Amino acid sequence: MNKKFKFGFLVFSLCFYLCLQVVASGFATSRAGNQSLDDRVRNFLDSNRHSWRDMNVSEADGKVLYDIIIKHKYEKALEIGTSTGHSGIWIAWALSKTGGKLITVEINEGRYKQALANFEEAGLSDYVDARLADAHELVPKLKGPFDFAFCDADKGWYKNYLIAILPKLEVGGCYTAHNVSGRRRGRMWGIGEFVDYLESLPNMETTYDDSSWSGISISYKKSEKFWAKFGQSFRSKLWKLNKL
Repeated sequence: MNKKFKFGFLVFSLCFYLCLQVVASGFATSRAGNQSLDDRVRNFLDSNRHSWRDMNVSEADGKVLYDIIIKHKYEKALEIGTSTGHSGIWIAWALSKTGGKLITVEINEGRYKQALANFEEAGLSDYVDARLADAHELVPKLKGPFDFAFCDADKGWYKNYLIAILPKLEVGGCYTAHNVSGRRRGRMWGIGEFVDYLESLPNMETTYDDSSWSGISISYKKSEKFWAKFGQSFRSKLWKLNKL
C-alpha cells in the first residue's frame, strides 16, 4: 500500500467518521426536541383536563383524531370549528410528528383568541394556521388538497361542508365529523341528513367511533367519485350478465 493511498484512506475515514457524528448529533437533537414538545403538550393537556368548555371535544375524541393521523401519516389537515382549541391541539400534536400542518377555522372571535393562546401555551403554534372566518364562506374557497379533515361546526351545514371538501380530499384521506353517534342523530338537526348522504357515497368507507357519548364518523376516500360510480355500474352489469 503506497503512501498516497494510505493518506487518502485516512482522509476518507476521518470524513466518514465526522459525518456520522454530525448525523448522530442531529438525530439526538431532533429526538430531544420532540421529547421536549411531547412533555410540554402532555403537561398542558393534563393541567387543563377538566377546564374545556365551549363545545370542545372530549379527551377520548381527541385521542381518536390523534391516532388516525399518526397511523396514516397525514400531513395536510383541516378543522372546521376550532372552538378554544382542544381538538386542534390533538390534531396539531399528531402533525408535529408527521411534519404536517393544520388549518383550523373559527367564527367566534373570543374562542379564536383563546385558541391561539392555547396553541401557544401547548407549544404547537408552528403547526397551526388558525383563521377567524365564517366557515360557510371560507371552506369552499380553500384550495387544498387535504388528507385529513375534522368537522365540528354548525350541524345543519355538515352536509354542505362535506360536499365542499370531498373534491379536495386526497384518495386515501380521511374525513371525520363530531356528534354523529346513534344517540345523537335524531336529536341534532342536520346530523341525520349528513349521515344519510355520507353513507350513500360509493367512494367513501365509513365507520363510527363511540369512545365518547358524542361519537365520531370516520370516512376514508377510496377513489374519486366518478371512478366509484363507474366501478359500481360495471359490477352491476357484470352480475346481471352472470345470471343469464
